[in-house]
Amino acid sequence: MAVTESAVAPVGSGSEGARAGHEDERAPARREYEGAGSAHEGILRRQAARESAARTYARALPIVPVRARGLTIEGADGRRYLDCLSGAGTLALGHNHPVVLEAIRKVLDSGAPLHVLDLATPVKDAFTTELFRTLPPGLADRARVQFCGPAGTDAVEAAFKLVRAATGRTGMLAFTGAYHGMTAGALEASGGAGDVRVARLPYPQDYRCPFGIGGERGAELAARWTESVLDDAKSGVPSPAGMILEPVQGEGGVIPAPDGWLRRMREITAARSIPLIADEVQTGVGRTGRFWAVDHSGVVPDVMVLSKAIGGSLPLAVVVYRDDLDVWQPGAHAGTFRGNQLAMAAGTATLAYVRQNGLAERAATLGARMLAHLRPLTEEFACVGDVRGRGLMIGIELVNPEATLPPGATGPHPPAPSIATAVQRECLRRGLIVELGGRHAGVVRLLPPLTLTDEQADAVLDRLTDAIASVAAAAARGPGAVRHEAAVNPGRAPGG
Repeated sequence: MAVTESAVAPVGSGSEGARAGHEDERAPARREYEGAGSAHEGILRRQAARESAARTYARALPIVPVRARGLTIEGADGRRYLDCLSGAGTLALGHNHPVVLEAIRKVLDSGAPLHVLDLATPVKDAFTTELFRTLPPGLADRARVQFCGPAGTDAVEAAFKLVRAATGRTGMLAFTGAYHGMTAGALEASGGAGDVRVARLPYPQDYRCPFGIGGERGAELAARWTESVLDDAKSGVPSPAGMILEPVQGEGGVIPAPDGWLRRMREITAARSIPLIADEVQTGVGRTGRFWAVDHSGVVPDVMVLSKAIGGSLPLAVVVYRDDLDVWQPGAHAGTFRGNQLAMAAGTATLAYVRQNGLAERAATLGARMLAHLRPLTEEFACVGDVRGRGLMIGIELVNPEATLPPGATGPHPPAPSIATAVQRECLRRGLIVELGGRHAGVVRLLPPLTLTDEQADAVLDRLTDAIASVAAAAARGPGAVRHEAAVNPGRAPGG
């Protein structure tokens, strides 16, 4: 695919070096670039020395963003990148979209208070009105909203507290591969939990089906397992306070739940008076091709957990739930920063822009085209095991094709996190920022903004395909080739 979008090409690469004979003319620019690079390296060194060992993205993405617009980030070293991380799905409209900036400026210029706890304001009223306009009709008609602390994990905690108070029960149902946040209760419901007080159920998937079947049959077995756990008096799982699920598992490896299975979960929980909680923190606001991912199946949950894109790039999190669950006493869930006026203004602008401009439908169309381009890679490269996704939430699972399966074992090759890491590194060298996820961090994830143009999509696909081809060629030379190539051609120094 020919790409003419020179504005997104990495600075310092391309044809500049071919313009021989103009060394004197280029000297000031070179000195400026080298000065920027020195500042860039210094900032990274100070980050590594000062910040917590828990930092994550800075390790794999050693860049120092200084300017950004739409899909493009410019680093302190002068290089430009196509950002398909989008704040882990937060930036539905990309960086610094004009409608978002205008909404923020309007609040700043108005003299309105920026911090109001949970007091009513015109800004909050506008946000809740726009939010309710987008909700599934069966929920919007009788919904209540609780503003939480500014992160999605706090909204998950609030949802758990809500259903426990409403049902008088304590246990929770969650699914293998889940990710719901980093606070204690959210972690217990996530797939990497250690000390588990949450019953874990199988999440259906085709490529690594827990029953080795996949498809409709695998999803049906997963649903039957859920029914058995709930109805078997000796299952060891008492009647729970609620069930939480992601319509598409993001951190779990970009695994869309089958629509039929989601409807079964709704039927199973409704028949047993178990509130169903849909975690739409990453899937919401058009990301999957519908405004909310549950809209694909027609499921109306009892509770929705929302964050990321609803704040229009600023911190905001809410729980929306059926009014008969609203049994909380005043102050039962609170937070000092739950009245973020700038985030509500930015969120209103984002929700309205996505709705009015059909960006969810655009995500469905463009995402299908990108998936169609990427799926043949499973035939072209042995290390590409699976390509999957929904809308502009896309995953490419990298595997080790040389691994020997146990005698009698069938199924896909084991995941290859080292190959996925190498692909991420090669993407960055080509000016493309991607995320990793999956059970073993073996899935390369794309979360581009919903404003992605056709030309930008082509640029993303070209750079990603080229990176995979480079890593696949190294992998074909043997297990050590990928590590050797990284050692001799590392690109940038790690950010810590």
